[in-house]
Amino acid sequence: MRSYETMYILDPDLNEDSTNSLIEKFKSVITDRGGEVQEIERWGKRRLAYPIEHRKEGYYVIMYFTADPSAVQEMERLLKITTGVLRHIVIRKDR
Repeated sequence: MRSYETMYILDPDLNEDSTNSLIEKFKSVITDRGGEVQEIERWGKRRLAYPIEHRKEGYYVIMYFTADPSAVQEMERLLKITTGVLRHIVIRKDR
């Protein structure tokens, strides 16, 4: 298994329950496929560097985890198609 970190920006207009369910959804994608989530940092609402979909703020979340590449591919696929995700990036961490 490899170490990864992902940052995704959620729509700031989502209510707290929707935000929590999306965070749990992405966490479960990793854990259901044999990965392990070490930490989830919720940075909260922050100003974006540039407008995304006419929004000036976003809800930032960073997740550190270990997983197989197939689990990461599935999570990226879901991040791309999930309504409420403005941007995302997944980075493989060096040893």
